Amino acid sequence: MTTQETAGPPVRVTDQALSDQAASEPLEIPTAIERAARREAARNNAADSKLSDVSSLQVGPAAGRVAPQRVLHRVVMPRADDPPEVRPLYLDEPETLHGRTAEVVNRSTVTLPPACQLSFATYFNAFPASYWKRWTRVEEVALRLTVRGAGRVDLYRSKSNGDVVHLEGKQLDAVTDPVQLEFRESLAPFEDGGWVWFDVATERGSLTITDAAWIVDEPLPARPLAVAITTFNRPADCVTALAALAEDRAVLDVIAKVFVVDQGSVKVRGHQRFADVATQLGDRLVVVDQENLGGSGGFTRGMLEALRTDGVEHVMLMDDDVRLEPDSVLRAHAFASATSAPVIVGAQMLNLQVRSQLHAMGEIVDLRTSFWRPAPGSVYQHDFAKLSLREQKLLHARIHSTYNGWWMCLFPREVLERTGLPLPMFIKWDDAEYSLRAGERGFPTVTLPGCAIWHMPWTDKDDATDWTAYFHLRNRLITLALHSTYDVRRAIVQDGFRNTFKHLMAMEYSTVALHHKSIEDFLDGPERLFASLRDALPAVRKLREGYDDARTFSSAQQLPMPLFDPVRIEALLDPPVHPVAIAKRALSTVSRHLRAPQPQTRDRPQINVSARNARWFLLGMVDSATVSNADGSGVTFRKRDPQQFRALLARTITLYRRLVAEWDVTASRYRAAVPTLTSVESWEQVFAGHVENGRPGPGSAHPPATLHARDPNAHE
Repeated sequence: MTTQETAGPPVRVTDQALSDQAASEPLEIPTAIERAARREAARNNAADSKLSDVSSLQVGPAAGRVAPQRVLHRVVMPRADDPPEVRPLYLDEPETLHGRTAEVVNRSTVTLPPACQLSFATYFNAFPASYWKRWTRVEEVALRLTVRGAGRVDLYRSKSNGDVVHLEGKQLDAVTDPVQLEFRESLAPFEDGGWVWFDVATERGSLTITDAAWIVDEPLPARPLAVAITTFNRPADCVTALAALAEDRAVLDVIAKVFVVDQGSVKVRGHQRFADVATQLGDRLVVVDQENLGGSGGFTRGMLEALRTDGVEHVMLMDDDVRLEPDSVLRAHAFASATSAPVIVGAQMLNLQVRSQLHAMGEIVDLRTSFWRPAPGSVYQHDFAKLSLREQKLLHARIHSTYNGWWMCLFPREVLERTGLPLPMFIKWDDAEYSLRAGERGFPTVTLPGCAIWHMPWTDKDDATDWTAYFHLRNRLITLALHSTYDVRRAIVQDGFRNTFKHLMAMEYSTVALHHKSIEDFLDGPERLFASLRDALPAVRKLREGYDDARTFSSAQQLPMPLFDPVRIEALLDPPVHPVAIAKRALSTVSRHLRAPQPQTRDRPQINVSARNARWFLLGMVDSATVSNADGSGVTFRKRDPQQFRALLARTITLYRRLVAEWDVTASRYRAAVPTLTSVESWEQVFAGHVENGRPGPGSAHPPATLHARDPNAHE
């Protein structure tokens, strides 16, 4: 390790490519000689030292701000109106004898009082070095910060196993003038994992940290960004997301356009805050009104509008119902601009209801077992308020994802041009299928730590049992047919019968009926997929009308009091664990479902059950029950029906036999249809309303998209 302190003024130039405000300020960049010297020193030290780390420290007077193209990752503080539980994502504050905490002055400035400690080993402020080492051209990163006062600043890194290594440190005497520190760290030892961060401590005096950022020497290439948001009857949420983009000048500087594809009947333009946000965004904002074609139709429209825009090189998809950390936009954009080859850059998901919790770190589609799941090595539902980044060692190993949800996901133009557009799936699995298809064409997906949005977790939704259950299964089958190299028929059948049993025992007859429709429509082939963007949802809703478990009441108080007292069912709440106990309970529930229910249970539930207790081993032992929704917004009144039970079970057996027999032929039909299903011309005709016999027809009302589209298979 080497330490250098420079007393002279740094070299300054003016970057004419920046905004007028930035161009008027001096910008410090290293000279070519300085860059060459640093690279040579790094090579020499690494060769002669037993240490793998090559770090250095420079100290000098505060200089002009760094050119935005050199910034990878700003160090940011929580907003003034953020709830307290968000703070651990930005600041790790050890408990002290004096109980003093740092004062957040603004988003870029924090002041430590005397006798205080503060660590930036946090989700949003530690630098995820291993991902930059693996995927980008960056070989060395610098932490630059401006300090004023007295205290100590130390640089640390972690290994892939979570062990912490001290790199450099600087004790600062009380000074009234700002001092600039620049810590430099080679990315050489970060192949398998690790973060870099800094800690600050004070004793007798206070210390202020300002404008800290992780930077590089060479400016990243300018790649204008377009953001595409799809919204459906959530004008307040959509305006909030737009306001988060508009509030940060640095974010606006990289955004060329913001496309809002409004598919709802309650329009975002009608919201009371829309006019103010539209003024802030200016001519960047474009609102596109279209009928509801689902998430795939909305996001595809956003992609096309972005790719029509001259100069746009990156396209970021974003949900409307998210809370955004604006620097995540810049981080994804910088990462994609620095990669050695084009990659899809996805954001991680934080829990909107438990704001300090990382809900999804990274995911894969398991093409052998036929479902998605957390990526190997990922941590699920980690709460930073309970265990910090430094303490949770499992968060330090780099993981590999195979897809990323479109709550926030960035695509380089080349990926879209060579992969094609999304499949017309309406909702569910379109994001997973697209990443798998892109991966087959050489474009992997990287889920980037420190880049995240807050979103409602799927564990607080009923999408495995409500109307979306149809799209879940149909689109899952399509994805497997297109991309799995395994014979997945056994896995699909086993999973299908297991889920059918659970749904039937839980009196979720509508869900089983939707699964039947999913299989039938999948086996009908790809020819009606485009038409299903418009007609699948009405058909699904009509099908569900015939089932009691699909009717929702606002509260159980709209129904009679339950027949059973809580003590009677208390023993049934514990799940059977031993295989013998599971088998006995299963046989008992099946036997019960073959017998006629007690007449009074048709009008009066036997029990009230919360969503978390609505399991097959409990509901299978009663004749009727009210069951709460996952989000607590209402209840359904489920009633056991032996006739429906027999009919649905028999239909399940028939359909899965047909699925096994026709799988290979059906899969080949879908694979052959991909070029048409993902082409610009087909989607343009859909948006123009020309779909004949399930397929896009001639007569588009719009000119072809002016993206430089290629045949998606031309490079293969």
